[in-house]
Amino acid sequence: NRLTCLRIVISFFCIACVLQNTLLSLSAAFALFIVASITDFLDGYYARKLNLISDLGKILDPIADKILVIGVFIAFTQLGVVSVWIVVGIMLREFIVTGLRFYGLSKGVVLEAKMWGKHKTVSQIAGIILIFIVLIFINLYPDSQTGLFFRNQIITLVMIYILTITLFSGIYYFWVNRKVISTF
Repeated sequence: NRLTCLRIVISFFCIACVLQNTLLSLSAAFALFIVASITDFLDGYYARKLNLISDLGKILDPIADKILVIGVFIAFTQLGVVSVWIVVGIMLREFIVTGLRFYGLSKGVVLEAKMWGKHKTVSQIAGIILIFIVLIFINLYPDSQTGLFFRNQIITLVMIYILTITLFSGIYYFWVNRKVISTF
């Protein structure tokens, strides 16, 4: 739970750094994002390994994940790097599935993330890392055509892939949990 709370704090600093949009602030945001992502892995690993899974952790962990990922994506939209409609699609899936998980928890039912949910998380983190690299490159070499190509073409393709995986994982989540969900 401490690592999860730390991730929430780091997330807000990361988002603030992204919005500054300088070489130094983007580099700091990138480092903070990596640290926050590592804490996400570590808190899950240690909770399972040491059997420290708590009700508070079940609630805080997905909230911390959403603050980090959605917060950074929204900051990227503010910079004009990512399309708003893609981030809205990602947000809708995240809020619907997370809301359903919380509702299930309130009924004593745990709706677990499946393989596609894990793939979704990895693709979102990898996509954010790629965007940070491109933004840092563009700040280092503002006249580079390569940086502009990556910003305008590659980031859009990566975000469409992330949106596709995110939406598919949401549909899959509903499908595999349909019997449990129908009892709500």
